Amino acid sequence: NKLNKIKATLISESGASIYSTSEIARKEFPDLDPTVRGAISIARRFQDPLAELVKIDPKSIGVGQYQHDVNQSKLKKSLEEVVESCVNYVGVDINTASAPLLSYISGIGPALAKNVVSFREKEGGFKSRDELLKVSRFNEKIYQQSAGFMRIYQGKNPLDSTFIHPENYSKIESWASMNKVKLEALIEDSALINKLEKDKNFEDEVGDFTHKDIISSLKAPSQDPRSEFKSIEFRDDIKSIEDLKVGEWYTGVVNNITKFGAFVDIGIKESGLLHISQISDTFVKDPLSVLKVGQEVKAQVLDVDYERKRISLSCKKGKGDHNYAEYSSSSVKQPGKKSKKNSQGAAPKSPFSALKNFKV
Repeated sequence: NKLNKIKATLISESGASIYSTSEIARKEFPDLDPTVRGAISIARRFQDPLAELVKIDPKSIGVGQYQHDVNQSKLKKSLEEVVESCVNYVGVDINTASAPLLSYISGIGPALAKNVVSFREKEGGFKSRDELLKVSRFNEKIYQQSAGFMRIYQGKNPLDSTFIHPENYSKIESWASMNKVKLEALIEDSALINKLEKDKNFEDEVGDFTHKDIISSLKAPSQDPRSEFKSIEFRDDIKSIEDLKVGEWYTGVVNNITKFGAFVDIGIKESGLLHISQISDTFVKDPLSVLKVGQEVKAQVLDVDYERKRISLSCKKGKGDHNYAEYSSSSVKQPGKKSKKNSQGAAPKSPFSALKNFKV
């Protein structure tokens, strides 16, 4: 069957159901069923996770075991600051960004973001950053705060496609004019960029920090600062918990960390429990010291409770002299017999004993 050979990757569905019934989803897809909206949202996360996740409350994603026990207003503020920082760090294409994404740009809120989108739809898109000043309620102060984080591709000014702030355009344009080159050539020609980089007078004029920022932006004008997406290759011989075999090793991704261990997605509906005593051959006091959400691991199935749909995992090699980093790589090989005891004492009779009062 050719369909069995189609490669697939798993995308977290956390918060997708919240989005599917939200006002944003109803406006985007008024005629679609909530389940279809949720499916579209999950697929969009594969294309650009940041652009899609900004449409839901960050708390809906699941931000930790105790997120409901802390001060909710402080949590909300902290999460929004993190999202705003991420959006500004990555930047947005002003001609394609949604209102929810634009609302996190420095100086812009939900109301002004809607004005930007309305202007874009009315005028057929932005051709230069300066046109932002034509948007209702968009003043000079907001322009100074936000312009550098919003890019325009194939616009009137090639510098609009970079992270270079408009306040530095005149200095770059003067340098290009003095050296008898066009701005387009400056962005594309590495020799010219190197010449600008070594120009001490230009560096003194704009300042050391701004000079470095300009050069890095010219060298990679359209580069996304985010790391390259790495698809986790789960074993294609498992489709459900019934396919798991005790003793076999599987590739997984850490999707939650608790004080008693971590939960690992191994490519099926149920996540496996990696108990703190099974994380490493050496003593681990805090799972967060060796694991992080999204980290790829190689784990061995210790036990499967088919009735209660629970999976017990281990990353231990059983040699006692290896740290965790060594066997979270792709070079892990199946170990020999495991020792009855480990550096944390005897393993609990059931790895799920710590779950009595915990809700996933």
